[in-house]
Formats: sequence, C-alpha cells, structure tokens
Amino acid sequence: QVQLVESGGGLVQAGGSLRLSCAASGLTFSSYAMGWFRQAPGKEREFVAAHKRSGANTVSTYADSVKGRFTFSRDNAKNTIYLQMNSLKPEDTAVYYCAAGTKGMLRTGGGYDFWGQGTQVTVSS
Repeated sequence: QVQLVESGGGLVQAGGSLRLSCAASGLTFSSYAMGWFRQAPGKEREFVAAHKRSGANTVSTYADSVKGRFTFSRDNAKNTIYLQMNSLKPEDTAVYYCAAGTKGMLRTGGGYDFWGQGTQVTVSS
C-alpha cells in the first residue's frame, strides 16, 4: 500500500520560510518522479515543483510563480522529498500536496499515480 504523508505546514508571516516534507512508503521511491502541487480555496490545483531522474541526470522544474523562492530536494535513502519555501507571500496560501508518478509528465496532475492528504500553508500579510 502506497502512502505519501506530508508535514511541515503552518502559519507564517509574509517574507518568512517553511520547509515541507513528504515521506513515501510502499513504493520503489527512486523509480518515481515526485512532485508538489497546491490548491488554494476556490481555485484549481496547480503545479509547484517536481523532480525526476532521467538516465544519469536529474530534472527539476518549477512553476514560474515560485521559481527562485522554492527549492525541491529529495533524499532517496529516507524516501522523502522536501520543499523549502522562502520569501513566502500571501498568495502562496494553499493546501500543499505531494505526488508520485511514473508517467513522465511532471507539471500536470495526470502524470501522477499517488497523492498525499495535503498540508496547510497559510501566509499572513
């Protein structure tokens, strides 16, 4: 049974930082592309960041809205991914979800097979 469990969300002031974690179990972690998505109230889910291995290389990609502020990392030994979020803005407020997939489409939800339950991030102005 695959499980993805997010943690690290919370309330932070604008300009602050948070680090989200997503611990995976029940899958061959290193074989999966991993991604972060978010959904704000009344809005559709949107892509945030993702990472996959491509041959001997790794590929990371970010939404334009978070590029330069958010950093994706993964620890295959711990089956865990992280999202370091700096310079947070009120518009970053959302439930953040991690996802795992093998379909090769990093920036769309359809590219992922498994999803976590989400962790709330609230940025106050």
